Amino acid sequence: MLKKVITNLLIAVALTISATVVSFAQSNETNGEVKKIDKEQGKVTLRHGPIKNLDMDQMTMVLRVQDAKMLDGLAVGDKVMFEADRINGQITITKIRREKK
Repeated sequence: MLKKVITNLLIAVALTISATVVSFAQSNETNGEVKKIDKEQGKVTLRHGPIKNLDMDQMTMVLRVQDAKMLDGLAVGDKVMFEADRINGQITITKIRREKK
């Protein structure tokens, strides 16, 4: 009986930890709206929501992209979801995708 209770408790703890890890992994995604695209410089101007992992409030700013090809298919006015991180001291978009209309 005690063995079964301990086993169930350990399973519950493992599930809670897994759910927390998944939650943290998804929390780096931020919404935004494309205001300007500069493919030559590999930059995009976004009006974005809070970027939690960088402790940034919502604002409009120019961001670098990790690869200029990430800007292919984007247009001014597009709603996007993106992830950004500080790379070599600069805030850089590491993932970006256009939201479905």
